[in-house]
Amino acid sequence: MLLETIDTARDLGRLKTIAGVLIRHGLGDLVRRWGLADTLDRAGHRLHWEGAADLARLPPPVQLRKALEELGPTFVKLGQILAGRADLLSAEWIRELEQLHSQVPALPLEQLRPQLVQDLGAPPEEVFASFDPEPLAAASIAQVHRATLQDGTEVIVKIRRPGIDAIIEADLRLLERFAGIAEKQVPALKPYRPQNLVREFGRSLRRELDLAAECHNAERIATNLMPLGFVVIPAVHWEHTSARLNVQTLIQGTPGTDLARVEAEGMDKVLLAKRGAQAVMKMIVEDGFFHADPHPGNVFYLPDNRLAFIDFGMVGRLSSRRREELLQLLLGLVQRRPQAVADVLMDWAGAEANVQLNQLEAEIEEFVDQYHGTPLAQLSLGQMLTDVTAILREHSLALPADLALLIKAFISLEGMGRALDPDFHMAQEALPLLRQVVRARYQPKALASRGLQSLQRVFQLAEQLPHDISRLLRSARRGQLNINIEVQSLQRVGDQLDRAASRLSVALVIAALIIGSSIVMTVHSGPQLLGLPAFGLMGFVGAALGAFWLVRSIIRSRRHLDDE
Repeated sequence: MLLETIDTARDLGRLKTIAGVLIRHGLGDLVRRWGLADTLDRAGHRLHWEGAADLARLPPPVQLRKALEELGPTFVKLGQILAGRADLLSAEWIRELEQLHSQVPALPLEQLRPQLVQDLGAPPEEVFASFDPEPLAAASIAQVHRATLQDGTEVIVKIRRPGIDAIIEADLRLLERFAGIAEKQVPALKPYRPQNLVREFGRSLRRELDLAAECHNAERIATNLMPLGFVVIPAVHWEHTSARLNVQTLIQGTPGTDLARVEAEGMDKVLLAKRGAQAVMKMIVEDGFFHADPHPGNVFYLPDNRLAFIDFGMVGRLSSRRREELLQLLLGLVQRRPQAVADVLMDWAGAEANVQLNQLEAEIEEFVDQYHGTPLAQLSLGQMLTDVTAILREHSLALPADLALLIKAFISLEGMGRALDPDFHMAQEALPLLRQVVRARYQPKALASRGLQSLQRVFQLAEQLPHDISRLLRSARRGQLNINIEVQSLQRVGDQLDRAASRLSVALVIAALIIGSSIVMTVHSGPQLLGLPAFGLMGFVGAALGAFWLVRSIIRSRRHLDDE
């Protein structure tokens, strides 16, 4: 079955390598279960099963980590991402996968030279005033060399390993097929949507292969963080940068891994921890575009208690809607409001057919309520997020992919902060910014902007409605219309929908009155009332009355539901 979907010329060799590594590390059962052995046997490739018994005695998480390390960059990156998925894996698996590293032996410069000359247009010794043939660092995708530009600027030259893109593409094709087989053969995996997980991973890894995209990410984050004044992002030298090569200004500071040197140089570790939290929280909550891997190896501490971030190959993106949900979740956790946390997680999990919503909501409320009365300075926000996702895992629910990176970043940041300052508490640092963002959302300008957007969406829906009805009728005439109806207290549901529609209409009218009255208030001609334009004042009064009715209606409705 698998053989029919695999390009023999491109992928069978890599498939044999993967199967061999899995067998050597005691994971032969996966090879048999996925049909890899039969596939390779029919293709004329014989597998060697000798020696697997001894390795099979190792704990399964250790077997998996060792196999992933041997399989190379694609699988190492996959393991590193899974290490941040407390919603998918239990603690013992995560602890083992966190030990994965992508440090590999560096390639000699002579092996890189043909590609480097092609990308630079000349040998590196001619392009740069100096070029160190010994690598500064080496990883599975690229390695870094130190150099000096002709104007004397010290830079790092990041070079993608030759041929690595072809290996990764083959691995991604095979992973997609493995995910499809796993989803069919192991029903318990279906709620986690392994095929979607692999596709999202593939998009992320392909972006990381593009070293020019990494530089675009760096410049975007540098622009966003400029108002803070204490964050340094290495400058990009675009004249030497391409998809396989990038050149950035060398950051010379104290590595985030060398805390003894931080103390020896007299830096304020408490201030550094606070500033790191401010920078990452701004990226996440305000900008929706953040460094997804802020571990100590990607951070430098500079004089005047400044920070520098490097390596923007892995970034996270959050839509405005997701940021709004995240804001509610974080405030609910920090302020110990169980219902707010439950509401957000219900929205993320509500589409699942088999989830017991009442039970899940009760567990979330019980979890958050246990922190009631706990001082803010004693809360571990990273641990709370990990525990919440563990609850989701128990109900076979997976977080949206964009939030998995976010939680990983939170946990890494809190660990760095505690290393600098044992009294550092992410919740305490996050709360002022969260409140500031909430206040900004309710400024008149922001409210007016969202009101206009809502009106535009209503008008778009109204314009689309005739087309949708026409398409529905055409489907009905062709006999292609399927309607599934589940009737449960239909009259009650109809009444609730009718009340909801009435409230929505009133809310739209209120928004229109506020926007219209705001415009009228800027016009000083016409009748005046209390020194203000009469029509504008009347509009605001009407909006206030409508808002009062709306709030009263919602409160009465909730009391009615409670009585039932």
